Amino acid sequence: MSPPILSVSRSTDIPAFYSEWFIERLHKGYSVWLNPMNQKPQVINFENAKFIVFWTKNASSMLKHLSDIDNMDIRYYFQYAVNNYEREGFESNLPPLSERIASFIELSKVIGKEKVIWRFDPLILSNDITIDSLLENVKTVGDALHQYTEKLVISFVDINPYTRVRNNLNNANYEDVREFTENEMRMFSEKLAQMNEEWGLQISTCGEIIDLSDFDIMHNRCIDPELIRRICSDMPAFLTYINEHSNKDKGQRNSCGCIPSKDIGQYNTCMHQCTYCYANHFSKTVENNYQSHLKSIDSPTINGSNSWERYFLNEKTEQLSFDRF
Repeated sequence: MSPPILSVSRSTDIPAFYSEWFIERLHKGYSVWLNPMNQKPQVINFENAKFIVFWTKNASSMLKHLSDIDNMDIRYYFQYAVNNYEREGFESNLPPLSERIASFIELSKVIGKEKVIWRFDPLILSNDITIDSLLENVKTVGDALHQYTEKLVISFVDINPYTRVRNNLNNANYEDVREFTENEMRMFSEKLAQMNEEWGLQISTCGEIIDLSDFDIMHNRCIDPELIRRICSDMPAFLTYINEHSNKDKGQRNSCGCIPSKDIGQYNTCMHQCTYCYANHFSKTVENNYQSHLKSIDSPTINGSNSWERYFLNEKTEQLSFDRF
């Protein structure tokens, strides 16, 4: 498969932990993705890649590679999560908040604030985290970042659909973490909208069914054709492709508005190991995969696995295709 748009990545933090691997794969021209359901490999050819959406909580390691990507004439923007849970401890492996804010600002100054989208994701309630205290956490970050971005994307924590998320929270002694009720979502959103009167940001929800338009909070498209058109206004052939493929990605959940892309990440590889994350199942598995990556840095798979080779030998590689533009 040769996708025009790469998602890098919903499944792991490639800018934070795998930036060297990713740039090397871009130069090699391909990577191998393992289907999480059956481990069958897909070869992802980058010859047709024109756009990257990065997802990260720490882009500092990626900054030095951006000029390399620019030289390949590949455009990009960042979905950049800067949460404020230092007191609560949900993200204990992240750098201090002050460093993450500084990295966000540096990235924004380098590539432009329209290309760095601030995410506070997910929003979490517990016995100790009230709507008002959570809003204070958001305000601390927003006061620092609002001049360096145009948009804030939020999501409310999902626990019930993911057994492993509840298990991970319980194992970390966060049994009281819970989902928002619909009324609490509206209460939070109303107060966030009032706070945003000082910031002037677009605010959108990611993957949420609830309609919060009464508070000027819209449904987001994280792989966003409108923003891609802005960034690629001088690429007429690619714009034609975007105009013809601005439909919803059928591979994503029903509440997702993203257009089609190919995610190149893998579950169980993010060393942030945030306690609320759906993409990591077992801490030891994550650590083993990362060590395997470090030992096999030249592997086309992000986790250093060589299990894909036997499928090539047996000609059982899973094939998908994207239309060329």
